[in-house]
Amino acid sequence: MPDPLMYQANEAYVILEPNQPEQFLTPTELLEKLKVILGDRQDDLPQDLQRFTDLTDQARHLMETTCELDMEPGQFLQWYAVRLEK
Repeated sequence: MPDPLMYQANEAYVILEPNQPEQFLTPTELLEKLKVILGDRQDDLPQDLQRFTDLTDQARHLMETTCELDMEPGQFLQWYAVRLEK
């Protein structure tokens, strides 16, 4: 499990999806993306997210405690914190 300290004051996340080029998102953009995905999956949430009733809390917990979400068999979404050079 990733250390939550890694995610403090991050500039961006790189997002990896099957058959898609990598994307760079801000923490706010990643949170919104996860909310959309989780909003469509409320009947099929990972067990650790079922304790949260609020969609934002679900997405924030997922974003801060893991770096992958299984979408369907053989499909996944991964995100990694990155610091962009200026």
